[in-house]
Amino acid sequence: MSNFTSLIFNIELTLAIGIVTSFILGALLMLIKVPNTDYSRKISRAKNTIAICFFICTLLMISCLRHSGIPDYEKFVSMMMFVITAISSAILSYSLMNVLEDGYVDIDKFFLNVGFVAVVSFVLVKSFWWEPGWLKTAVMIASVVLFVVQCTSHILVFDKLYRKCVKQVQQYYDEEEDQRLKWVHFCYTIMMLTQVFILVYLCLPRGFMKIWVLWYSLFMLYFAANFISFIGSHKLMLDAFAYKALSGQDLMRRIDENRKRRARKRGKKTEVDDMPLPEYTEAEFVRLEKSLDKWVKDKKFREYDRTRDEIARELHTTKDLLHLYFATRMGVDFRTWRTGLRIEEAKALLLENKDASINIIAEASGFSDKSNFHRQFVKIVGCSPKEWRESDGKPS
Repeated sequence: MSNFTSLIFNIELTLAIGIVTSFILGALLMLIKVPNTDYSRKISRAKNTIAICFFICTLLMISCLRHSGIPDYEKFVSMMMFVITAISSAILSYSLMNVLEDGYVDIDKFFLNVGFVAVVSFVLVKSFWWEPGWLKTAVMIASVVLFVVQCTSHILVFDKLYRKCVKQVQQYYDEEEDQRLKWVHFCYTIMMLTQVFILVYLCLPRGFMKIWVLWYSLFMLYFAANFISFIGSHKLMLDAFAYKALSGQDLMRRIDENRKRRARKRGKKTEVDDMPLPEYTEAEFVRLEKSLDKWVKDKKFREYDRTRDEIARELHTTKDLLHLYFATRMGVDFRTWRTGLRIEEAKALLLENKDASINIIAEASGFSDKSNFHRQFVKIVGCSPKEWRESDGKPS
């Protein structure tokens, strides 16, 4: 039993497992094909960047294994895993940010970041063979401080970008599609916890680093599996994050350009922003208003299994024009407006059908998810559905 345990927790074996895992995952990601469209290129870039990151991890772990005969080998492995963590933190952070929004992190800054980490890592590894002294200690302390600063800055930037993208998805999609974004946030959280925990293992007695190497192999497997799963359903993200090109925002830009062009041709000095929308757009809006009135009267807003395209066809318009109408005339997005209608319907049904369960009322109002219904009701009404019913619509 003791021989079996020592074999499992052998540092060379754990490194070999990490090498095989990272290489196979990198190769698998490289082999996966993503449709070549304008809006899927960023997914392909992120995929390839993650694959390259895994290959770099493979090479660095092979380098560890090649030095297995040196004195104080586990200390050397600890230092190399710290280097692997620092480099992969920079690359994987960039990759996930690129998934959320292409170009959010400038490519030059990314290469500068990775290059700087590589130089510091090279100096740190070289310092392993230096004689003990203040310079060697200073290099180690400086490396740890820079690593903490890097992780902190990445977390802050990612959190800001994630919030922005969740808001975009909420505006663009009808139902709770933003829930599908949670895997990105969860993966990033797991990644940063894994990266930061290297500092804990550096302080632990020799031998614990084997556990961390195995954990890192499991992390790479988990990360790659989630990313591959995401690639299979990337259409959701591509639509939402191609927002300006696919939605009314781009229509507004094109309309503004046309208005300015016509104003310049006519030699007018008036503010073009005050000019009315083109006549064909105004006519479409008039027709859309009538369709919306009938749509509300027929209580079509209670249908929760309808896509935005299907709703647009029911209204005899397009998804883009529907978005443009709500952005310019209503001042809110379609989803928020429809949620308000559903809540008003739920308020009435709760008082008219006091024996019906709240779940049934939620579904009858157009909510497929009870938790979302409760959250939206409290947000808009200021009390829970139960409190609304028990107070006969007069909550304190």
